[in-house]
Order: sequence, then C-alpha cells, then structure tokens
Amino acid sequence: MTTPSPASDPDHGDVGHPGDENLPEEWVVRFGATVSSAYGEQTVVVDHRAVYDLLRALRDDPVTRYEQLIDLCGVDYGGEMPASGRHPDRFAVVYHLLSVSRNERLRVMVYLPEENPRVRSVIPIWACADWYEREAFDLFGILFEGHPDLRRLLTDYGFIGYPMRKDFPLSGHVEMRFDEEKGRVVYEPVSIEPRVTVPRVIRHESVE
Repeated sequence: MTTPSPASDPDHGDVGHPGDENLPEEWVVRFGATVSSAYGEQTVVVDHRAVYDLLRALRDDPVTRYEQLIDLCGVDYGGEMPASGRHPDRFAVVYHLLSVSRNERLRVMVYLPEENPRVRSVIPIWACADWYEREAFDLFGILFEGHPDLRRLLTDYGFIGYPMRKDFPLSGHVEMRFDEEKGRVVYEPVSIEPRVTVPRVIRHESVE
C-alpha cells in the first residue's frame, strides 16, 4: 500500500482507486462505496443500507479476510459537515477492521441522519460488537436494529439524553441523590445554574 501525500487533498489524503488491495474493484460498484486513502490507511464510506452486506463480505471473502472487528464507535459532527464536505449527515458509525492473516487494517464508515440515526447490528458478523453498539447507543443515541439487548452501558438506566452529543449540556439534564425517606436514589432537575465564563486577559502595561 502506498502512502499518499497529505497535501494532495483537504482531507490529507487521496480518493482511492477501485483496484486498491483492501477492497476489490467490483465491490466499489456493487456496494456503492467510496474509497479514500490517508497516511497509509484506507477508509470506505458506504450507505447504511449496504454496510451490513459489505462488512459480511469483508469478513468472509478469501481475498479480504477481515476476521476481527477491533473497534466500533459513533461520531457526532454537531450539524457541521465533515472535513471532506461530502456528507452533510450529523452522525456516523465507524467500524475498524483487522485482517490478522493479511496484516491489514480497514476503516468503514456509514453516515446517519440526525432525525433517526439507525443502522443494522453487526453482532451476527462479529459477536464482539455487542458492547460496542451498546456504548454508541448510550453515548450518541444511535440505534442498532436487531441488537438483542440494546441497553445503556456506561450511564445509569434512568439517565436522560446522550452525553457525547455536541448539544448535550455540560451540567446534564438531571442530578441524582439518595433520598433517606424513600430509601432509594431519586432524580431531580439540575440545581447548578448555568454560567458563562468569559476569559479575562491581563495585560501588563509597560512603564516608561
């Protein structure tokens, strides 16, 4: 694999050719994928309706053999277009794949709309995706269709909102405490008053 020149594209990479070894040429057309390269690694962007079939093919095909899903994460672009400017959708799910037999890595991305961010679960392909998908649901509110147990993973079950979204307030929506009378944890509105801090610039005037 050749390393592209970072200066050749605003994304610090080049749009890859369909014949690149990580993705067979016919697959680019078959799955409607876009391939780009940066710093010696490839990123494949595909529609959410085709990502499941693409990932399964990447695992099972003897040419690619991406046996492992080493990470899955959500992304919130905060309503801003990604650096490439090609996809205006707010959310994305990123799959990081590893071919142990070929010593190759591949990144697969799927963009999801703000109104209803959902994509098919890949647990039938890689069982390890279970908690990865729960984490992305918990922190970003991305739904994974077909997940057998899509519950919150890091926050409390009564938590309101998705803390990794860029519009989530720093103070949160509710606070919790133990109520002695009720003998249980209760949730209440946040008691912290929002405060806008303005940086103060101190200039030392020179004395002549």
